[in-house]
Amino acid sequence: MPDANGPERLDQYLIRMGFAGSRRAARELIERRHVSLNGRMPHKGDVVGAGDRVEVEAGASAPALIADAGVPIDLLYSDAAMLVVNKPGLMPCHPLAPCERGTLMNGVVARFPETAAAGPIEREGGLVHRLDNGTSGALMIARTKAAHERLRDDLRAEKIERRYQALVAGHFEGACELDNPIGHRRGSSRRMVTLSAAARIRSRPRPASTRVEPLRRLGRFTLLSVIPHSGSRHQIRIHLANAGYPIVNDTLYGAPRVAELPEGRFWLHLGEIELDSPVAGRVIVSAPLPAELRAFLDGAD
Repeated sequence: MPDANGPERLDQYLIRMGFAGSRRAARELIERRHVSLNGRMPHKGDVVGAGDRVEVEAGASAPALIADAGVPIDLLYSDAAMLVVNKPGLMPCHPLAPCERGTLMNGVVARFPETAAAGPIEREGGLVHRLDNGTSGALMIARTKAAHERLRDDLRAEKIERRYQALVAGHFEGACELDNPIGHRRGSSRRMVTLSAAARIRSRPRPASTRVEPLRRLGRFTLLSVIPHSGSRHQIRIHLANAGYPIVNDTLYGAPRVAELPEGRFWLHLGEIELDSPVAGRVIVSAPLPAELRAFLDGAD
């Protein structure tokens, strides 16, 4: 029964009683008809008080990955084992909280429901790898558990090549390998640092290697081809910033803010993936450069 101290919104009651972890999760329970108020289906704005009877269906909980058909999906490749989709910049790969919508995987699950159960982490579904919110490009998603395991193994064994394009500040000279280990910055949940800043690392650094090759200069910038040989968080961003060439608009790692790109959208794009599909053999998938990155290139040339 509700608290006798006074009337309370139904969604707040569900949170206080432990049926939901957030107002969004509470609303989802109500919308999915898992809650009744005095024997009827309630509305999310209903208020309950002493004497009201609230019943929650046993075992009811909002799924970690909800289908959201409103999220557009740019499908680049598909077969019976996997998909490759083109992630827009500023779109999260997957939800962080129950009932969250609007992420890429919410849209993928709406179109390919089997991907929800393909991976071991419920909120990530069949994601084989991730891209930062501010990065765009090709994203691999498994459709079966066997395909997910195979593709993850291939990624760890460096059998899958991911070719990024990055636009950096400064004139980058000559191809090179950047290989400083990377760890979490002490006192920060967002930033990573390299071993050269070991005193600020709060955990043991992980090996990381990134192949970088300049493609062309554009004014005060350099367009780079970048191939990571490992998969540390923010690897390309921190390696380039540590070398003195931060990615355009990546303010977290020292780049100045540019008005031509939205806040949080930096000039990094996964343009091509080459791999062996579990069912189709060797596959090369390309993701076209988004309009906002192409427009910035045109203006910098």
